[in-house]
Amino acid sequence: MYKILKAETLAAKIHLMVVHAPRVASHCQPGQFIIVKMDEKGERIPLTICDYDREEGTVTIVFQEVGASTIRMSDLKAGDSFRDFVGPLGCPSEFVHEDIEELKKKKMVFIAGGVGTAPVYPQVKWLKEHGITADVILGSKTKDMVILEKELAAVSNLYVTTDDGSYGRSGMVTKTLEDLVTNEGKQYDVCVAIGPMIMMKFVCLLTKKLGIHTIVSMNPIMVDGTGMCGACRLQVGDEIKFACVDGPEFDGHLVDFDQAMKRSQMYKTEEGRALLKLQEGDTHHGGCGQCGGDK
Repeated sequence: MYKILKAETLAAKIHLMVVHAPRVASHCQPGQFIIVKMDEKGERIPLTICDYDREEGTVTIVFQEVGASTIRMSDLKAGDSFRDFVGPLGCPSEFVHEDIEELKKKKMVFIAGGVGTAPVYPQVKWLKEHGITADVILGSKTKDMVILEKELAAVSNLYVTTDDGSYGRSGMVTKTLEDLVTNEGKQYDVCVAIGPMIMMKFVCLLTKKLGIHTIVSMNPIMVDGTGMCGACRLQVGDEIKFACVDGPEFDGHLVDFDQAMKRSQMYKTEEGRALLKLQEGDTHHGGCGQCGGDK
């Protein structure tokens, strides 16, 4: 059992939990995720890692109420426990493996949208710990939905923007990014965008025009987290990839967002899943066609 040490609500239907999971914490890297189960019969829920403390043996997760399982999960309090807390899973962010001195030469900007703010935090925190201060554009619909502002401000150059202009800058994250580059003289070598798929799509359209290499996290389409269910199958350039085992981060200029969003909607129904399985054949589950994941 994995004890919840802290549970708090960050905004409407968005919650943070600190979980005691020493073995997971000892191996975590920015960009990875975990899978939780509340009890023996509970649903497997993949969640990105918001923070980790190797000395304390804790992992911090942030999640949004989107279905029955996450609504049930929001009722858990400090002192309660998860039945399973598996990870870290997925590949770490690519910059973790880069030469630090070369990495210091790059100008990086992170685009954090909504709950996507959570996985941005460990990345910019890691960079700060290695002597690199990145820019972060934190986007939210309204002031009340802004999360982790204080934490991000401590480890980055932070720009907050709200769709309705109720706090910080006014407008979408793309407007702030374009203003920073075209009107305020900012130059970026790399952009990392994490948030709703429609946000990442339009960030990528802009950064392609601006000539900025862009990484996106495809966590939003993950369901099972092991490559067996076919939910996170996506087209990346000429290749078929699975967000949970090949990612979750990919070159945003190669991701077919329209296909990914269409599949995500189809996957919500039994009929849609059956149709996807028929259309995609051997590449529907993990790309091998031999794993038996559909049986």
